[in-house]
Amino acid sequence: MKILNLYAGIGGNRKFWGNEHDITAVEINPEIAKIYQDFFPNDKIIVADAHQFLLEHYKEFDFIWSSPPCQSHSRTNYFLKANGIIRYPDLKLYEEIIFLDFYFKGRWVVENVISYYNPLIEPFRIGRHYFWCNFRLIKIKQPDDEIGKMCGKNQKGHNKPIEERNAVKPEIGLHILKCAFKIKQTTIGGTNFTKSSADDFPTESLIIAKSNNPNPVIIQEESKI
Repeated sequence: MKILNLYAGIGGNRKFWGNEHDITAVEINPEIAKIYQDFFPNDKIIVADAHQFLLEHYKEFDFIWSSPPCQSHSRTNYFLKANGIIRYPDLKLYEEIIFLDFYFKGRWVVENVISYYNPLIEPFRIGRHYFWCNFRLIKIKQPDDEIGKMCGKNQKGHNKPIEERNAVKPEIGLHILKCAFKIKQTTIGGTNFTKSSADDFPTESLIIAKSNNPNPVIIQEESKI
């Protein structure tokens, strides 16, 4: 399977995807791209603008994961506003959601943090993340120590480097990939996951995200674990 990993960072979401896929990662920061390449030497890493790369190359892939920059959307903007720092939210996030929904024929997911404003398109939430996608997504119990461990350092979240704080927990990255292609889930690193296919649950246990999409995302309500 050909996978495009946009705004790849150091590859938190990709960590448990294995080496059987043809993965292209796009990261604009050369130093962070080098860290990604060290972690995943079999991947093709491209230093470029991920937003423009998506527009030019989306047809080449089966699955696209995009994690646009979150700073202008995050709830830290409450603090910044109180300190006189005011900025626009970067709406490239919604450009990519709309673009992928309309043009891309494969499976896709766009990830970001919980925003300080009401989302313009209703997302699905896992932990501190929002997800928009075109497949059935099952909510899972949030893994412990959600802010990543990619660099192997036992630090609290606020003490971790920004590239690690921005990384999606690897267990979540694998869970979402498996949901996209209905691959049976297993236990990973002590974290118990639900079944990956929403077809395994009765229809009445599913809720439909409010959307004008003729093929709306169907998600399962959070189970009590």
